Amino acid sequence: MASRLARIARRPVAALFLVKSSRPVREFSHQIFPVGSDQVKSTRPLGKLLPYASPYQLWSRSFSSEDGESVDAVVPFMGESITDGTLATFLKKPGDRVEQDEPIAQIETDKVTIDVNSPLSGVIEKLTASEGDTVTPGTKIAVISKSDAPASDTHVAPSEEKSEKETPKEPLEEKPVKVEPPKVEKPKPAVPVPPPKTSPTEPQLPPKDRERRVPMPRLRKRVATRLKDSQNTFAMLTTFNEVDMTNLMKLRSDYKDEFQKKHGVKLGLMSGFVKGAVTALQNQPVVNAVIDGDDIIYRDYIDISIAVGTPKGLVVPVLRNVDQMGFADIEKKINELAKKANEGTISIDEMAGGTFTISNGGVYGSLISTPIINPPQSAILGMHSIVPRPVVVDGSIVSRPMMYLALTYDHRLIDGREAVFFLRRIKDVVEDPRRLLLDI
Repeated sequence: MASRLARIARRPVAALFLVKSSRPVREFSHQIFPVGSDQVKSTRPLGKLLPYASPYQLWSRSFSSEDGESVDAVVPFMGESITDGTLATFLKKPGDRVEQDEPIAQIETDKVTIDVNSPLSGVIEKLTASEGDTVTPGTKIAVISKSDAPASDTHVAPSEEKSEKETPKEPLEEKPVKVEPPKVEKPKPAVPVPPPKTSPTEPQLPPKDRERRVPMPRLRKRVATRLKDSQNTFAMLTTFNEVDMTNLMKLRSDYKDEFQKKHGVKLGLMSGFVKGAVTALQNQPVVNAVIDGDDIIYRDYIDISIAVGTPKGLVVPVLRNVDQMGFADIEKKINELAKKANEGTISIDEMAGGTFTISNGGVYGSLISTPIINPPQSAILGMHSIVPRPVVVDGSIVSRPMMYLALTYDHRLIDGREAVFFLRRIKDVVEDPRRLLLDI
């Protein structure tokens, strides 16, 4: 008997555990147990799997719990870069019958919606998670009873016990290991080291009298801090479009004298873009929203910040409730805030807040740029210089005054679809201002 056990011990058993007993025992997953001949009806010779084995049975049961009557439904692997998701909804409730691979719940991630399928046919016994919970791969969300499901257990019974008189195989003789004496390495001849190259003791720097060190102004410090915070916080992405300025410039040329005579202010191009941004924000309210921790704040008012360059730095005064303002009110308020900014008399309250920013680099001749978001906003519109360019109109090549538009947005909150629709709405309004009158 001892020699037979030694032969079995020398053979690989594929991480299965062998238990010897004189009576039947409970069946567990991935273990081999002795059973009586009256307990297994359909058998398969085990000798082909485990040579020299006798009354041992292989029991395999996937996903089983201890009582063997219930199964845990868990969240599957959700993707290479997805670590968690939100349990959006349960498609089944306790007591419902489910089939194998039938969806029982849905998990929302930042990229896709994933179904949680039942591992086998049975009945929903209970739900162990709630809708809205944050779950990770492997999280248990439901327990499924398989009492009504067809059994899918796999039994492997032993073949007839082989005779104890079978001639044992001779153990392999171990060959003696030849031990070689350690080799003694001969010392290598010394290699002459070249003398170090001479170098000047101090690097040659420009003379100090050609440099000036001055304290950074507080405004520049604040601007630098906010811009760097913006880069570190937002997932910024910029999309571009171009707009034909022909109609807006013609509108301005036709009515600028009457406009100034009645309202006492010149009709500029900025008011047209502000009105276009208002309609775009109303059509795409997510651009007017902002992320705050784990929440999204949707703002039902529109305050647009206008970037103004001053000798001391960039400031962004705010036009409050601009959706309730007309062309004249916008032009007056922009002129008033720009004058205060250049004189240094603008207050903190006049620069606080804002839900969206417009920056016009075209006044300095900028052709195209990628503006940086002004926290705590989620997007910024960049205007640029107007340049005559050849374009195709009705099949003919003509010269038109064209401007590039750039929209930088927080991609954590705003998808490319909303960003493109937003910029396209501004383009449509600027190219045909009559849309503002008809609200189309």
